[in-house]
Amino acid sequence: MADPRNKELAEVLLDHSVQLQEGERILIEVNGAGKPLVKELIKEVYKRKAYPFVKIHDEEYSRLLTEGASEERLETVKKWGMQEYQDIQASIRIAGAYNSRESANVPSEKQQLAGKIMRPVLNQLIDHTKWVLLNYPNTGSAQKAGMSLDDFEDFYFNVCTLDYEKMDKAMDAMKRLMDETDEVRIKGEGTDLRFSIKGQGSVKCAGTCNIPDGEIYTAPVKDSVNGTLTYNAPTSYRGTDFTNITFEFENGKIVKATANETDKLNEILDSDGGARYIGEFAIGVNPYILEPMNDILFDEKIAGSFHFTPGQAYRDETYNGNDSQVHWDIVCIQRPEYGGGEIWFDGVLIRKDGLFVTEELQPLNPENLK
Repeated sequence: MADPRNKELAEVLLDHSVQLQEGERILIEVNGAGKPLVKELIKEVYKRKAYPFVKIHDEEYSRLLTEGASEERLETVKKWGMQEYQDIQASIRIAGAYNSRESANVPSEKQQLAGKIMRPVLNQLIDHTKWVLLNYPNTGSAQKAGMSLDDFEDFYFNVCTLDYEKMDKAMDAMKRLMDETDEVRIKGEGTDLRFSIKGQGSVKCAGTCNIPDGEIYTAPVKDSVNGTLTYNAPTSYRGTDFTNITFEFENGKIVKATANETDKLNEILDSDGGARYIGEFAIGVNPYILEPMNDILFDEKIAGSFHFTPGQAYRDETYNGNDSQVHWDIVCIQRPEYGGGEIWFDGVLIRKDGLFVTEELQPLNPENLK
């Protein structure tokens, strides 16, 4: 029997996230789990008199293709991918990998080569189509979350189908404040960081590009970041698990980086000239996501968190000039049980221990968003 929650989620994705219109072409890409949702998406796309196309990826095939990839082969993949993305108006990408460590042993030079050559294809998708990215629950993701599959599916559908219109309105005050702010200071355990966001603009994320959602992001002025930042949420990148990441910044650049895997961390940061600069600063507000599960689509939205992202800046109203094949969202949680912390805008305390303290921002606190 079909789970009716897949139909409800399909409707959210098509009507709220990508706002699919009659006659538009939409590409549905899935890696691993997600077949029940894809089936509902196809039916709902046709109901809207639009045209669905489906592309299925396999994590083991993808690993093998990357391991043996040459520059010549990747240039062909880039040409085909660019044409594909130029022919669509919308995209839904579903990540449901069963083994998040499948690419752990792929040589870093191969991963860097693929990232460098394929970056323009990803930019085409992000800059010129309506798109949304989501994960789909499976036994692997349930295990990472420390839940049974049934419990994780209940959590997943509750988070993914919350009232995003209410969240969007509550974000207005934060967007106005970010747009008017110059200096940001962040304080916490192992953290004392200063940077400017003057003139950078900001973007509300309430179910349009990610599901689940719940963040407001901007980017620091590229050379303005100074101080130390210690992250407290686990993170994975290119198949390696990282904990206890600490960055030291001078004039925007990460000049020292340590973690449980310090050598691999610095390999990633040395991928290109932009990987040691920051492309995004974002504040997480989703009231139903409270604990990290090493799944960035969830973790970056954790209530009481922020993320500070080495690498590529989004090419929208927050673009700070930093380009890189890397875009690595790493999360720090500031609720009391994670050590607390403070965020200051132009000398005014706006959030303490994960809760907004100014009257205009309190609608973003968890009890007000549920």
